[in-house]
Amino acid sequence: MPNSLDLPRPPAETRVVVAMSGGVDSSVVAALLKRDGYDVVGVTMQLYDHGEAVRRPGACCAGADIRDARRAADQIGIPHYVLDYEDRFRQAVMDRFADAYAAGETPIPCVDCNRSVKFVDLLDCARDLGSDVLATGHYVASRALADGRRALLRARDAARDQSYFLYATTPDQLARLRFPLGGMPKTEVRRLAAEFGLAVADKPDSQDICFVPQGRYEDVVAKLRPDAVRPGDVVDLAGRVLGRHEGILGFTVGQRRGIGIAAAEPLYVIRLEAETARVVVGPRAALAAGRVRLRDVNWLGDVALDALPADGLPVAARVRSTRPPRAALLRAAPGGAIVDLLEPEDGVAPGQACVLYADAGPEARVLGGGTITRSEAPALSAAA
Repeated sequence: MPNSLDLPRPPAETRVVVAMSGGVDSSVVAALLKRDGYDVVGVTMQLYDHGEAVRRPGACCAGADIRDARRAADQIGIPHYVLDYEDRFRQAVMDRFADAYAAGETPIPCVDCNRSVKFVDLLDCARDLGSDVLATGHYVASRALADGRRALLRARDAARDQSYFLYATTPDQLARLRFPLGGMPKTEVRRLAAEFGLAVADKPDSQDICFVPQGRYEDVVAKLRPDAVRPGDVVDLAGRVLGRHEGILGFTVGQRRGIGIAAAEPLYVIRLEAETARVVVGPRAALAAGRVRLRDVNWLGDVALDALPADGLPVAARVRSTRPPRAALLRAAPGGAIVDLLEPEDGVAPGQACVLYADAGPEARVLGGGTITRSEAPALSAAA
């Protein structure tokens, strides 16, 4: 029987832990690996109070989803364990999320969750269970490189690709991670779920951030950091006061609706100034960014970040999860990196990720990425 996970031992001698969220994707991964003859163990992380999630569909890692994961494991015929990581998730993800929003940033908690909780604690758990690797239901792929490392790749189906949220995965973690769905479209995964007779075959995909009901970020931040809610001024680019707001938590860079200011032309949120509680608004043209500065860079390329060409490494940069990668030049900088975009991007928000690829095509290699600290107008992008 072929070894579909690119491992040295045959499936019958290989234990694989599958991270089961209770959704269709991870359930199909467990069923596929069981069918292929691997010794499969399912593990689900309980990440926050599941009492609320029982009543709220579309979440993950809590309540009804844990029961769905257990039921899928029973149907597949594999052991299943639930691990309580609520305290760790609160500290590593929820508190960081609240702090970043209070500072005027737009964070991505899923990146922190993968980086600080799932791919740390689940890999430790997999090792404790005697597993060779941890398999997940993410729509990304990986392959072995000539030097023995593994590369992280975009999914073949660009519409499902989740590499933007996994750019912070380290080389050591990639060595022990496998992503069996990287080459499949969602329709095929649904078909397989039905073929395996899984009860979650028609379960809707998760939409919201798991701990943010109905996408109301400000409610969560206000609960975790009540001192961050303070009124302030809405000002134009020249600093003229146009109105008042009840708190910057209700605004994000690039936002147009809900600003509450009447003007002759549409106004957009250009930046948030947390220290003064000011919301700066202006025309859409003011959102254009030609240069992006990054901190906390995770680099997966073959050449060290500080050894890149002085005139920049050609890359494809992705500044939002919903946008395609675009041509750019990458250079190292003190404390991080600088990305010069060959075509300006609108609404580049501090706290979001900028993910870097070898090219813009399907299955492109992920070179790394970092957290956006600030962006600069296109006219400044040629300056050093």
